[in-house]
Amino acid sequence: MSKRTLIASTVIGAFALGSSAVSADTLNDLHKEEAKIHVAAAKSQEKINLLYEQSQELLAEYRNVVDETENLKVYNDYVATLVADQQRGIDSLQRQIDQIDETKRGIVPLLFRMIDSLEKFINADVPIKLVERKARIERLRDVMGNSNVTVSERFRQVIEAYQIELDYGSKISAYQESINVNGTDITVDLFNLGRTALIAISLDQKNAWRWDNTERSWVALGSEYLESSIAAVRMARKQLPVNLVKLPIPAAE
Repeated sequence: MSKRTLIASTVIGAFALGSSAVSADTLNDLHKEEAKIHVAAAKSQEKINLLYEQSQELLAEYRNVVDETENLKVYNDYVATLVADQQRGIDSLQRQIDQIDETKRGIVPLLFRMIDSLEKFINADVPIKLVERKARIERLRDVMGNSNVTVSERFRQVIEAYQIELDYGSKISAYQESINVNGTDITVDLFNLGRTALIAISLDQKNAWRWDNTERSWVALGSEYLESSIAAVRMARKQLPVNLVKLPIPAAE
């Protein structure tokens, strides 16, 4: 080869060797950058996965909050209904409380009128257990004047007195009491058949009388009624078995 050709080959070889060195370094740099990119991509993916998981948790929490909000709304509506119903009850009670004083002002005069009417009835009625009945009227008047007794208790006692008076019309009883016959007080055994008949028998069992409510006086009975009247007293006291007896019963008008 000529000298000129040898120089050219040498130059070309040098350039070739230089190009190979540059290409290897570039490839290494590219591999390194690619590795960095993969690492960065992996880290980014991890961040994305973490953000996704967090978003899913937040979504689930949001849904729970929405469900709880709906439940609370339903419950609040229910509670509001209860409160409204309770308020209506409170308003009703308040109206009743407001009317208590007015009711008291109306019921007290009524009770006095009821006691007066009961006393008039007793004075006009057959005098069955008269002492006891008059004493009951006095007790009712004392109760009406006692500030320690409530209105409801006063009302209860007045109604109870009326019930006792009602029972006298259907009961049979025998008891001792003093009666006035022609201006003379006599202790006798009394027998009443409801309000149908009231018979008095002297304690020596020699005389008997019947009450005439029309004349408001005691009328002597004939001897034909004496034994049956005594038997009636003993039956009322459960000293004899109940049986038919002959008693002076006034005819219905």
